[in-house]
Amino acid sequence: MASTYPPLNLAVRTPRITLAAATDAMLERLVPVVRAGVVTEGGPLPFDDPMSLYEQSPAREWQWMRRIWSGRARVEADFWRLYFVVCDGGEPVGMQDLIANDFADLGTVHTFSWLAPGVRGRGLGKESRAAILHLAFEGFGAREASSDAFIDNEASNRVSEAVGYTRNGTDWATRRGEPCLLQRWRLTRAAWQERRRTDITLSGVEECKPVLGL
Repeated sequence: MASTYPPLNLAVRTPRITLAAATDAMLERLVPVVRAGVVTEGGPLPFDDPMSLYEQSPAREWQWMRRIWSGRARVEADFWRLYFVVCDGGEPVGMQDLIANDFADLGTVHTFSWLAPGVRGRGLGKESRAAILHLAFEGFGAREASSDAFIDNEASNRVSEAVGYTRNGTDWATRRGEPCLLQRWRLTRAAWQERRRTDITLSGVEECKPVLGL
């Protein structure tokens, strides 16, 4: 059933995955993945502080859902964050977010994502990024997209490079209270157009624009 709130009707579809708006029903379906753990033991920590996915269960699920509810509620012309559940074969396996500050004036967006450990290494991260970029550039007319990842997060940095981003300097952030270097990435509209795909479809975009101040 369609929601009366347009951002919860957004969807992006590729031949491999669907990015479905993170309704409460979709979040509940994703809870088992969050409960099982997204951060792999012994590997580099992927998220900067604060991050609910570092917490122990069951506080992890509670805080994760609270942050998404809070973010969904704060949608204004000068800031918005759209949350999507990544579905592979209809099964929720991760999240992909699209974030913007002063988008109507600047036309810039930032992306954030994570995938369940068991589905990594299958190209779903690249597919999810391509999908959300299509929404940003084709759906909303973005001028530029940015992303960042810790220097030792090789998988995320490879995805950015593979879809056409260029390196855009470095920055610092903490993870679990420890400082670590971030690699920043930048993708212009012209660079996206050179690689744009014709097999990605969008739904719910026009109805959503007024909510975002567009």
